Amino acid sequence: MRIHCKVVVITVCLGVFLLLYFLGGNAADDSPLKEVAEDYYFPTSSGLGNIVASKLTKKPLDKLHILQKQPLTDRKEAKVVRGNAIAKRQRSDVGLGRLSSKRARAEEVMHLAVVACGNRLDETLTMVKSALLFSIKRIKFHIFAEDPLASQFEKKLSQWDRAISNKFQYSIYPITFSVGNAEEWKKLFKPCAAQRLFLPVILKDVDSLLYVDTDVLFLRPMDDMWSFLKAFNTTQLAAMAPEHEIPKIGWYSRFARHPFYGVTGVNSGVMLMNLTRIRRTLFKNSMIPSGLSWEDLLHPLYQKYKNHITWGDQDLLNIIFHYNPESLYTFPCQWNYRPDHCMYGSNCKGAEQEGVSILHGNRGVYHDDKQPAFKVVYDAIHEYPFEDNMFQSLFYPLQTKFLDTVNTLCGRIPQVFLKQVEKTMRTVYEKKVIRHVKPPPK
Repeated sequence: MRIHCKVVVITVCLGVFLLLYFLGGNAADDSPLKEVAEDYYFPTSSGLGNIVASKLTKKPLDKLHILQKQPLTDRKEAKVVRGNAIAKRQRSDVGLGRLSSKRARAEEVMHLAVVACGNRLDETLTMVKSALLFSIKRIKFHIFAEDPLASQFEKKLSQWDRAISNKFQYSIYPITFSVGNAEEWKKLFKPCAAQRLFLPVILKDVDSLLYVDTDVLFLRPMDDMWSFLKAFNTTQLAAMAPEHEIPKIGWYSRFARHPFYGVTGVNSGVMLMNLTRIRRTLFKNSMIPSGLSWEDLLHPLYQKYKNHITWGDQDLLNIIFHYNPESLYTFPCQWNYRPDHCMYGSNCKGAEQEGVSILHGNRGVYHDDKQPAFKVVYDAIHEYPFEDNMFQSLFYPLQTKFLDTVNTLCGRIPQVFLKQVEKTMRTVYEKKVIRHVKPPPK
């Protein structure tokens, strides 16, 4: 009996000793667990200076306790699994970082086209200046101009400060029409305006493009208009704003003698285009049932309707999208704000709520006193020197001079014209002055 008791006591002591040994050994194997702050970042890639930040998060305490209670072999296997998962995630982050970097580089340049003939040099340069003042990405300007203007554009653009010239590139092209009678096209509506119809044919290496008339001013970054391309569905290949907001007083709904888009037609003074889609699409029309390419459609369409159109190339675009409505995206009126939106009473709700994004001074209102509110904005941008402080030399003079227009129909709601300008300037100022610095790695 005594021998039996001794055996039991020895067995129990040995068991306790082994248990303490394993627990002590396991604790020595594992490094102490450390909490990682949620705002701690570490680099996972440094290729070409691009760093992809990967964020570490805290592990719940209950999961940590569970890991401590696991046997040694299980915990080592868990460490290996976790290590493999982290490495895999880091490799994935690097791959995504490189992919996003490539996409960013491909999207760095926005393309903007304008057609200038006659006495449109200063007006065109003021439009270019407005685009550069507020935009974020680099811009490639495609300037189509008559021979006498081409050299003047070269001279003026070369005189701009290097800090500004680094933000853009430009190419100057002659006025050309690939089909039909060039002189007839040139005189359609305004001098050279029909050139915009041939942009998909001429600019074969350009995927997407924003076309604007010379009398357009950007009051916010062109980047925001460019982002509408991402809103296109699979069938849409161009975007324009309605010609009018109220059908009862719209021109097309009252006077047009040809088909037009929607209820009020569209205005082509600001036109965003996916040129790749335009080039590969066959457009439905009233002439042949099989459809025609863009280039093959233009001349026969003009021949059929030339005695019925008033606004030239804009009317032809309305006819095209009347038969192909699924191909057009329409953006709100504040992106092509014209005197028609205020001279008969305010009828652009988007501009009242958000302010004007793109100002379109058609009817020559930048150069006469019929619509002082439009002229004040044009003069402020035209006279602003690039190197000056934007608030002091652009916004404050604009705000002060605008007080003289509040008794006019278009100037009676100053915020319609000033809201986006002020907002954009504040954004530009904050990006230059305020720097957001990430905490250094621990």
